[in-house]
Amino acid sequence: MKILLGSGGFRTDERKSNLATMMKRHFGDIKTLLFVPYALHDHDAYEAMITDNNLHGGYTIEGIHRTPNPRKAIEQAEGIYVGGGNTFRLLNTLYELDLLDVIRSCVEDGMPYLGISAGTNVACPTMMTTNDMPICQPPSLKALGLVPFQVNAHYYSGATYVEVDGTYHSHFGETRDDRIREFHEMNDAPVVGLWEGGMIHIENNTATLHAASARLFRKGEAAIDIQPGDRITA
Repeated sequence: MKILLGSGGFRTDERKSNLATMMKRHFGDIKTLLFVPYALHDHDAYEAMITDNNLHGGYTIEGIHRTPNPRKAIEQAEGIYVGGGNTFRLLNTLYELDLLDVIRSCVEDGMPYLGISAGTNVACPTMMTTNDMPICQPPSLKALGLVPFQVNAHYYSGATYVEVDGTYHSHFGETRDDRIREFHEMNDAPVVGLWEGGMIHIENNTATLHAASARLFRKGEAAIDIQPGDRITA
């Protein structure tokens, strides 16, 4: 399988360049990518934004929402790009349209998959390490299961501080590490806390970190910080 998972935060020229480089390595000579915009409400605007904000890697983006037969569109696609937004809405729509199995099958057969943020969450065994509010209720939290680990996108370590009149004050809220520790009180899957701009490239069952650092959490063990170029083992 060929899978590229991004945390998000591709808002600087450097990060957009990193994304484009990885997309070209990942998708190669493919001309058109089937874009899945279901994580946001306005599908047309989302499709346009990907190109307008230079998040397309030079590829032509075609929204799956424009086709009368989404399953057939996936079966015929050369590559698929699942965008970010609200993971609950994305997964719920994939269930409603009965698309999970066809995406899984096509990726297992070699179709390259790119997921960003929510698109990364649904590539995992479940969507249980998302940061999003449950604005709707999918039939299940089980997702595509393309990789054997969970990802917490937009990860950051340490406490949160709030700026008020130029001074930073501690927020005293739970940290991401706290939340992931709670996940492991009830679940066993490893979790990769992926910093903004970071990407994980999976090919030939080898997962490699790119562009930003990450933190690997395993149940009952101390977290491990990993750096670009490191392999991620579940």
